[in-house]
Amino acid sequence: MKPNIHPDYHQIKVIMTDGTEYTTRSTYGNSGDVMKLEIDSKSHPAWTGQHRIIDTAGQVARFNKRFAGLKV
Repeated sequence: MKPNIHPDYHQIKVIMTDGTEYTTRSTYGNSGDVMKLEIDSKSHPAWTGQHRIIDTAGQVARFNKRFAGLKV
């Protein structure tokens, strides 16, 4: 293998959506950094089977307001 081409592999702390924390090794950030997840296997519809609408910056509200008068 070529020397000095691989990223630094170090320990980081991961915080899940429910607040659970664990330590793992990763190339993310620097040693001791914290990665806070917004979506993980406990909240993502692919794993839970429940579909939630995640309103990002009021986009769902804007959509509903814009198309409120539209009848199907």
